[in-house]
Amino acid sequence: MGWLDLTIQGSAFTTSMITPAVSINGYRVPSRYGQNVIPLYAGPTRIEVHCQWLRQYGQATLDTVVPAGGTVQVFYASPWHQFSRGRIGYDKQSRPGFGLFVAIIAVVVVVAVLLVALNL
Repeated sequence: MGWLDLTIQGSAFTTSMITPAVSINGYRVPSRYGQNVIPLYAGPTRIEVHCQWLRQYGQATLDTVVPAGGTVQVFYASPWHQFSRGRIGYDKQSRPGFGLFVAIIAVVVVVAVLLVALNL
């Protein structure tokens, strides 16, 4: 046996109210934001994580080997929006998609300002 120490970065207030779904070797496991320590059989392991809202997004996959009696520490970061993949790795991850998120917000603000200006 070994352990997977999976940290899902963020919280329900800063990321998404719905916790990302985690599957290990094809089987769904309970997860929450923060640290998740999951007992596993030692050997090759495939970790898959995704978020769900109107559709699945933020997919990320990592293939690793869990040593007998050891722990593998993994970090997952969901994206800023539904049009990017998530990031998963052995170190803390940055959230992908910030540039597109800012561009989308800027377009919405510009359109709102133009609509208000044209109605005055």
